[in-house]
Amino acid sequence: MVKIRLSRGGAKGRPFYHIVVTDQRSPRDGRNIERVGYYNPVASGADKRLELDVAKVNAWVAKGAQLTDKVRALVKEAGKLAA
Repeated sequence: MVKIRLSRGGAKGRPFYHIVVTDQRSPRDGRNIERVGYYNPVASGADKRLELDVAKVNAWVAKGAQLTDKVRALVKEAGKLAA
């Protein structure tokens, strides 16, 4: 099954997450199919907290991909920011 989930990067204590489309059997930070955005929970100042290509996410969901709970919340937030 294909999932859209977070892949962690960044330094210890300063997390940074890529939002990726991947096979559910792949490790969290392993191989991915496509990168559709990023999430920076510790963004401050001029840094962007969330960048997400909602059209690509919707296309993957139409193909049967499933969102994790956190990614579902981020897609909802991105929709509000776009409106």
